[in-house]
Amino acid sequence: MKARLRLLVLVALVAATVLTVVPGAKADTVRTVTGTLPDGATWKAEIPPAWNGTLLLYSHGYRFTGSANAASDVGDPLTGAFLLDHGFALAGSSYANTGWALQEGIGDQLGVLDEFRRQVGRPSTTIAWGHSLGGIMTAGLVQAAPQRFDGALPMCGVLAGGVGTWNQALDGLFAFKVLLGNDALQIVRIADPTANFQLAQQLLAAAQATPEGRARLGLVAALTDSPGWTDPTKPEPAKDDFATRLANQINSIATLGLPFGFFARAELEARAGGNVSGNTGVDYDRQLALSIDRDEVEALYKDAGLDLGADLGTLNQAERISADPAAVRYLTRNVSFDGDLGHVPVLSIHTTNDPLVDVEQEQAYASAVDRAGDSNLLRQAFVDRAGHCTFTPAEQIAALQTLLDRVQRHSWLAVRTDPATLNARATALGPQLNVLAANLPAGPSYERFQPAPFLRPFDLAPGDGHEQDKAA
Repeated sequence: MKARLRLLVLVALVAATVLTVVPGAKADTVRTVTGTLPDGATWKAEIPPAWNGTLLLYSHGYRFTGSANAASDVGDPLTGAFLLDHGFALAGSSYANTGWALQEGIGDQLGVLDEFRRQVGRPSTTIAWGHSLGGIMTAGLVQAAPQRFDGALPMCGVLAGGVGTWNQALDGLFAFKVLLGNDALQIVRIADPTANFQLAQQLLAAAQATPEGRARLGLVAALTDSPGWTDPTKPEPAKDDFATRLANQINSIATLGLPFGFFARAELEARAGGNVSGNTGVDYDRQLALSIDRDEVEALYKDAGLDLGADLGTLNQAERISADPAAVRYLTRNVSFDGDLGHVPVLSIHTTNDPLVDVEQEQAYASAVDRAGDSNLLRQAFVDRAGHCTFTPAEQIAALQTLLDRVQRHSWLAVRTDPATLNARATALGPQLNVLAANLPAGPSYERFQPAPFLRPFDLAPGDGHEQDKAA
């Protein structure tokens, strides 16, 4: 049963990036080098015959325990074929383990660079890039070893850092447990993730059956800033179409929030040696006031005849959860951000309606970078689309081309990162690269966008005290 549940989650996560290969660099003309690092991680590199000297070090996303763990050097075959055909070398590792693999993954990725230099040669330019967990890995590589990189492209990355991300996830599960009324549900220090996942599924199914339960699920979603548009193949629901937006949020809870909340959390707790997150001192009135979903929650509660203030009072009066200090220290190291980019230019990209890694994480990262005095090095671009990492190959390549322009020109002032320019670059790449899953055509969709504040900031940057968040 556990393996089947994990398989369903993995299928849901990768479906948006499964693309069909089109003609590009021929396999028999590309040199492929593979190996195993001392900790057991495997790695691979692909070098085209007319290598242009640029190496793209790819960091892959989260993989659940028990899933396949092969080395990856690019996010999808369409993008990989284009890059090889245009002279770029690709490299990446498996990481030594699955799960929240930041501790070993950063060292493994740096080990790939060492092996590439030894077996292939020294690149003239090295770019770090990656999706999702690979986005936090990319930013973590810049923080850990900035001298090894000329630029970085985190995509749909967990850029609020580990502590903030897992604190915010806990807020949603805390509301789920308290308001749906089952004290037996373990949401931290999880002894049996499968049993607790199944119990949570039962509570979710029961809640969906009543207006009161659906309203409370809306509040659960709001405390994690869950978007109400999640399917990139469908138009965005109207801002006041709260029924459709809630249905999408409930689906996100079922397919993303609960699997990560139990299976991925249990894996992380085992790594960290205890509970990594807490909510002592959190004011849930304030959290809802800051949420992008506040209006939706207020409308749902009104329609259900429920007292929203009473439920927020119940949350605020409920027994809180304290984190284990040693576990928080582990997660702070793996990884939280100090905002120091070490002279490395960074361009991050994110979809505006990401149901797994909320786009507000970009605000948290930008805040840390700003307080560290490195805003001149950071640019962020946003794709107006639903889904986690649902970029087209053209949108990714356009961002990479823009970052490479910045590397060559040594200043963002000489490089345009506005949506019109990025969209024009993506359009120029042709229809074969402007597609989503199953070759569904999708025009480039960069837009001007300002993320709302991340609800549970925690970082190591100087300034306004985010690193003092006692709820961690």
